[in-house]
Amino acid sequence: MFVFLFLLLAHVSWSAPKILCLGDSLTEGYGLETQEAWPTLLEVKLKDSGYSKIEIVNAGVSGAVSASGLSRLRWSLKAKPDLIFIALGANDGLRGLSTAQLERNLDSILEEAVKFLGGSDKVILAGMKLPPNYGMEYSKHFEDVYLKLANKHQVLFVPFLLEGVAGNADLNLSDGIHPNALGHQIIVDHLMPTFLEALKHAQP
Repeated sequence: MFVFLFLLLAHVSWSAPKILCLGDSLTEGYGLETQEAWPTLLEVKLKDSGYSKIEIVNAGVSGAVSASGLSRLRWSLKAKPDLIFIALGANDGLRGLSTAQLERNLDSILEEAVKFLGGSDKVILAGMKLPPNYGMEYSKHFEDVYLKLANKHQVLFVPFLLEGVAGNADLNLSDGIHPNALGHQIIVDHLMPTFLEALKHAQP
């Protein structure tokens, strides 16, 4: 019994769930200090919630499009994450790239992530929406890609990464696209419940 308890306590003490956040400038924290970006803020908040040894790998790259996502994911898997968060496609939309190609790219990324982790409940997909000036038809097709793939792969789904932030001048930098420090705090509050749910299945 003593040995069993020792091993159990050792696991609790030493296990350190690792989260990989694959994204673009919205994940990287464009225009901000590292500690102001939502992945860093999320790590702090999760530690305060009891995951004292959790580690978040910020794999956000400014300007990244979905086409580079699969190769970047495969390289980032060297970190051996226990949970993978995917937030790509915003730059595809801003450039008016093909939604069919976006779907194929994200489909491959999700397939690889689920396969690596051995379960869809350890993968989170964040959706994206576009400003209305891109046209209703294109914007709808773009948004539908995320819901379609979330259902196909049965991953955890956040319909809109920038919920409550997009379009609010007080929560964005002067470019009107990238969240400011306060905006990133709103993102963390929005994402926190989904990460807590995913972490139930993502212990190392």
